[in-house]
Amino acid sequence: QVQLVESGGGLVQAGDSLRLSCAASGRYFSSYSMGWFRQPAGKEREFVGATSWSGGSTSYSDSVKGRFTISRDNAKNTVYLQMNSLKPVDTAVYYCALRWRALSARADDYNYWGQGTQVTVSP
Repeated sequence: QVQLVESGGGLVQAGDSLRLSCAASGRYFSSYSMGWFRQPAGKEREFVGATSWSGGSTSYSDSVKGRFTISRDNAKNTVYLQMNSLKPVDTAVYYCALRWRALSARADDYNYWGQGTQVTVSP
């Protein structure tokens, strides 16, 4: 079993930065991809970005490209989502997810999910 725990959410103002962390624990880890998704209140979950095991391959949604950056520390089994130039439209619950295969933008492709962390961006 795998456990994912997100942290770092909070209330910020537009233009501010925030860094989310996702710590993975549990079973033995081999290669896996990590994704970040978000779900605004009353809306469907959407893809934010993902990274491969090595971190050499990343993918971002158009809405966050150039503002958000995913990085990972495999020694700590932790993935980060650095969010810069935040906008009110970025307000959502942010989830990290783990996939045993290549990175994907589809939520259904992921095997494990964290509990989510709220990010609120005020105007």
